[in-house]
Parts: sequence; C-alpha cells; structure tokens
Amino acid sequence: MPYVKIELTREGVTREQKQQLISGITELITEVLDKDPNLTHIVIQEIELDDWGFAGEQVSVLREKGVTAQKK
Repeated sequence: MPYVKIELTREGVTREQKQQLISGITELITEVLDKDPNLTHIVIQEIELDDWGFAGEQVSVLREKGVTAQKK
C-alpha cells in the first residue's frame, strides 16, 4: 500500500492542481511499481512560508526579496 506525502509552501495551489498531482502520482506508482491505484494514498500538506526555510532564510523573507521557485 504506497503512501506518498507531498509538502509544499502555501502559495495558492488550486484544488485542480492538487487533483492533477494526486492522479498523476497515483498513475506513476501504478505504472512503475505495479501497485493497485485503489490502495495508493497521496497526502498534500501545505506549509506556511514562515515555517519553511532554505539557504538560511525563511521562504517568506526570500519571497520578499523576489526569490521564487517558478520556472523562468
């Protein structure tokens, strides 16, 4: 019974985007590991920007500086 946890910053990920993640990862687990999709669990946890950091800074501070994870 696969369990996949996705953690991302709380920055406006839509319900539709979450559904795409859930179905896409379920499909990948089914194809790669030959697991039953009905027994595959996907959990999405959103983290506040103040509660996530990298490079020694909170993401909230990095966003104020213009640093994002968006592809250019």
